[in-house]
Amino acid sequence: MTSEKFDITAARQWLRLKSLAASAGKMKFAGLLDRERATSYQLEAAGLYLDYSRNLVTDEILDTLTELAESSPLATHREAMFRGEAINTTEQRPVLHAALRARTEELRADGLDDLAAGITVQKQRIREVSDRIRAGEWLGITGKPVRDVVNLGIGGSDLGPKLACEALKEFAHERIRCHFLSNVDGEPIHSLLRELDPETTLVIVSSKSFTTQETLLNAKTAAQWFRDRLGIVNPFASPHFIGVTAAPARAMQAGIPEQQLLLFGDWVGGRYSLWSSIGLTISISTGYDNFARMLEGARSMDRHFRTAPAERNMPVILALLGLWYANFLEAESHAVIPYCERLLQLPFYLQQLDMESNGKSVTVAGEQVRQTTGPIVWGLTGANGQHSFFQLLHQGTHLIPVDFIGLGEDALSSPRHHRVLLANMVAQSAALMQGRQSDKLPPWRIYPGNRPSNVLLLDRLTPESFGALIALYEHKVFVQGSLWNINSFDQWGVELGKELARELLDIGNDQGQLDAGARYLLDRLRW
Repeated sequence: MTSEKFDITAARQWLRLKSLAASAGKMKFAGLLDRERATSYQLEAAGLYLDYSRNLVTDEILDTLTELAESSPLATHREAMFRGEAINTTEQRPVLHAALRARTEELRADGLDDLAAGITVQKQRIREVSDRIRAGEWLGITGKPVRDVVNLGIGGSDLGPKLACEALKEFAHERIRCHFLSNVDGEPIHSLLRELDPETTLVIVSSKSFTTQETLLNAKTAAQWFRDRLGIVNPFASPHFIGVTAAPARAMQAGIPEQQLLLFGDWVGGRYSLWSSIGLTISISTGYDNFARMLEGARSMDRHFRTAPAERNMPVILALLGLWYANFLEAESHAVIPYCERLLQLPFYLQQLDMESNGKSVTVAGEQVRQTTGPIVWGLTGANGQHSFFQLLHQGTHLIPVDFIGLGEDALSSPRHHRVLLANMVAQSAALMQGRQSDKLPPWRIYPGNRPSNVLLLDRLTPESFGALIALYEHKVFVQGSLWNINSFDQWGVELGKELARELLDIGNDQGQLDAGARYLLDRLRW
């Protein structure tokens, strides 16, 4: 990545924002919410509508934040990503998940002709395999068509496809059921397999490296199930297994034939991989045409992000608001509350997207950062969250910005239910900002207000709007990582614990690298 020595805290806008933050803490923003503010603090892009009027910002604060972004290397970094430069500096890889949803002519314009050809092959393979499964033409060894698809993956190989299949269940195949297993805990896989018929079950082993311990252990358990139930000598070579990977040699070494593999490039990060062949389960569930519509929705957000000026750029605005709260108002977490039960998995997906990307404390130059980086991301669907943690949002001592996400209409709901749902969403956003103060109320009935939130509206939850929504958050995370001058595309922080676990499993009782407490725990567990 270029501009390795960029230090956001040295920018003159940073110093101005520190001064503005001191005065912002004394303002009552609910009084600023007039019609002019409501109409100017809103954006539309790629089929999404953003209302950001209930944030603790003024025109001056927003202008200064925008100037900060424009004075940074953000625009250079953005072009470097779209043009395929190796912005993942610790692994010397490009970051090209956006290329998976770009049109061929756009890739060629960026000098990515060879990449365009490979992506076209990937897409054709996704269509071919998913069409055969959906049409009942992918048969098990006893000649029966697939009815249950089990996706084995973890992290991005699980969270993305699982979220998409649940979110787009309106478009799901009427006969085929998709299941997702990620945890190495044996209960989920054993419980699921007891419910399935091996003659009509297909297992998709989704692993970028094909070395992921959790996924491969679950795959071996599934393979043994096929041996026990159907007498298959080599289940991995049977039509009951498909591999999706960026390491085909390892997948074939594990026993999956080349003709049963779908591939993607190592330039796709795991948490960005639902757009790649990892999205095979999405294509099986919704049909390839709807998978392509999802890619097109994301592409629309890509175009907006790449071309819109900072002050009218939805990912940039969300990123700057998040930076304002994290770096100047000391907010440590960010809540995401979808008012749609089909988006239940969205907060979990965004946890990985944001915290694995920007949970960093060193810059791309290897120096300690001088400011707070990624927030803690969490959430739940509304109205369930209202009866869980909203007490803390309204009257707690923490400043927690909220993203509310709602649908203008919902074909799977009913007008009565949806009206109540949306009323709750709008009321909660208003109540957080307005609060309630009265000399006639006891202190425990007082709501301090000044609690910020955004409202994101989708007209409907379609493949296009879902794709745009996910791309919006991807680019928000990218913007923040660029401004903090960190590498948002590696995840070395997850390696040490996995390394110690592997060593413990490989060498058994040799516990020399573990602390005394950990050794005591192993004794307690009769290791």
